[in-house]
Amino acid sequence: MTPTLVITVIAVYFALLITISFTTTRRSDSSTFFTANRQSPWYLVAFGMIGASLSGVTFISVPGWVADTQFSYMQMVLGYLLGYLVIATVLMPLYYRLNLISIYGYLEQRFGFWSYKTGAFYFLLSRVIGSSFRLFLVAGVLQIFLFDAWNVDFSVTVLVTIVLIWLYTFRGGIKTIVWTDTLQTLFMLSAVGIVIYLISQDLKLSLGDIPAVISESEYSQIFFWDWQTGKNFFKQFFAGAFIAIVMTGLDQDMMQKNLTCKNLGEAQKNMFWFSVILVFANLFFLSMGALLYMYANSNGIPLPERTDDLFPMLARDHFNVIAGIVFLLGIIAAAYSSADSALTALTTSFCVDFLNFKEHETTLELQHKQRNTRLMVHLGFSVVMFLVIILFKEINNEAVIKAVFTAAGYTYGPLLGLYSFGLFTKLQVRDYGVPVVCLLSPALSYWISENSEELLNGYKFGFEILIVNGGITFLGLLMLYKKRSRP
Repeated sequence: MTPTLVITVIAVYFALLITISFTTTRRSDSSTFFTANRQSPWYLVAFGMIGASLSGVTFISVPGWVADTQFSYMQMVLGYLLGYLVIATVLMPLYYRLNLISIYGYLEQRFGFWSYKTGAFYFLLSRVIGSSFRLFLVAGVLQIFLFDAWNVDFSVTVLVTIVLIWLYTFRGGIKTIVWTDTLQTLFMLSAVGIVIYLISQDLKLSLGDIPAVISESEYSQIFFWDWQTGKNFFKQFFAGAFIAIVMTGLDQDMMQKNLTCKNLGEAQKNMFWFSVILVFANLFFLSMGALLYMYANSNGIPLPERTDDLFPMLARDHFNVIAGIVFLLGIIAAAYSSADSALTALTTSFCVDFLNFKEHETTLELQHKQRNTRLMVHLGFSVVMFLVIILFKEINNEAVIKAVFTAAGYTYGPLLGLYSFGLFTKLQVRDYGVPVVCLLSPALSYWISENSEELLNGYKFGFEILIVNGGITFLGLLMLYKKRSRP
């Protein structure tokens, strides 16, 4: 693929997104940006959430991960179903009953000011890290496909990537995201299907042969029972359940889309269909990963040192032009469907949780002031993500999906503990001590993880460190217990 072809594909794609942005933001206001006026069709939200959940990490990192972990990732995906059930039956009714814009408003009503700000802070930290990892991945792909040929520095690639997101999200916010994510999910899943078809043609396989060939390969093992490895079924399953709860149910990014539905019933319907489709979508990506390795082995292609580089390398150097274009559209769609909503959610959380924005302001002067402030916050988080991605470029040397889930174990743990304590006990706490507990729990969890083999007779923590972190936070809140004052 030539740089000219690549830039043409990108330009046409983003022209389409910006057109959607202008179409969906007529007569837009703060309510449009934050909640889409609560008028989103549930089926659009469900389909768009697939792209936001999978992201560029799934598109590139999950297929590349197959060589090291086989299909063990499906153990986590099965755990997701349990987590989504909890979200639909416990968390979503709570959010709709309280009529929240930011889901962290619950913490203020349950515990107080400091708990509320601590929960919102951990979301901002978690989402900045997670979204930066995802954008780091797609920026690396654009660097390989386009900017290396022009000797453009990686920092410029990142800047262009973020500017493009900002251009089509700064006006319409979540209302634009609901529609653009639907389009981008369609592009992403179509790209995977087309790539699987093209590889099967090269390997001289019919589509009916693919399941049997994959199941007989060295990559297809799903279930692992050795408790000392990170691939153990119970570790992966329960880690998957809790990761789904925190990275979807306790995440403003994902819940903001659900809260744009007309009512709780439609939001729950969205969550049901989203979770079912997500299982098959992840199996789809893992199958593509197995075929990528078979393709490389069949054609004598040396494997790259980093597994995340496998798919981009094959698309650039070995696939035909059609497959290369399909890959490029797929990775852009996958990455931007996650990053655009994250930028909007970060803006929403900061404006509502820290600047005390209301969904509706009564005067034109206040509405204008809100709009200007919101634009500055939106721009500010774009700059923050740019700086974090540049930092990741210097320190990251592992599969990005592993890095995302590892980081989530430490940054989402305090949120898990706060919400668990709030929902499953009726106890009050000394609110001023909550930030201290939530700072100490990730640090203690990290120490336990680093020393677990020595302390626990060879047991090594994987992603389930999230559960430990949440548990430590829960115990810390118990220590802050205070008796209710009598009226």
